[in-house]
Amino acid sequence: MLRKLPLLAGAMILMTAGPAFAHVGVGPVDTFSRGFMHPLSGIDHVLAMVAVGLFAVNLGGAAIWLVPSAFVGTMIFGGALGYCGWPLPMVEEGIGISVVAMGLAIALGVRLPTIAAMALVGIFAVFHGHAHGSEGIGLGISFLPYAAGFVCATALLHITGIALGLSLDRLGETPATILKRCAGTAGAIAGVSILAGWLAT
Repeated sequence: MLRKLPLLAGAMILMTAGPAFAHVGVGPVDTFSRGFMHPLSGIDHVLAMVAVGLFAVNLGGAAIWLVPSAFVGTMIFGGALGYCGWPLPMVEEGIGISVVAMGLAIALGVRLPTIAAMALVGIFAVFHGHAHGSEGIGLGISFLPYAAGFVCATALLHITGIALGLSLDRLGETPATILKRCAGTAGAIAGVSILAGWLAT
C-alpha cells in the first residue's frame, strides 16, 4: 500500500482544482512576535518544518543538524529574493508540494545522502522563504523583526521534529518505524489537501 502512495498522491493532485493562495495579505508584518507566530499558525508550515526535523532524524548522524540548517539557510535566501522583488513561479504550489514530498519521504523511509537531503529541503525552503519575504517589499528595515521571528519559529519547528523523531526511536525500531510512516502518510495526505484547496492554511 505504501508503495502505491506516491502514485495515488500524484493522481489526486492532477484531479484537483487550483491551490488555495493563503500567503498573501496575512496582516501586519512588522514585529518579531507576529513573525514568530506566523509559522506556528499555518498548517503547511508546521507540517513541512516538523517533517524536515523528523526526516533528518531518519537519516541520522550529521544530517540531524545539517538538513534543518540547510532549510533555514535557503529559506532566508528565498526570503531575500522575495523581499527584493525577484519573481519566483509557482510559489504556493511549491509550498504544498513540499508538504507532500516530505511526508512521502518519511512514510516510505527514504534515505538520501546528506548532501542530497540538504539540496532537497533547500529547494522547498526557497519557496517558503519567498512567499513571506515578498510580504516585506517596500517596508525597509521595519520588516526585519518579523523576518527574525519567522526564522526563529522555523528553527523551533525543526527542533520539535527532531525531538519527536528521537523520542519515537526510543520506543524501538518496529514501533518507531510504524509511527513515523503513519505520520508521514498523514502529512502527505494533508499536503494533497492543501494543494487541492480542501485544507485552509
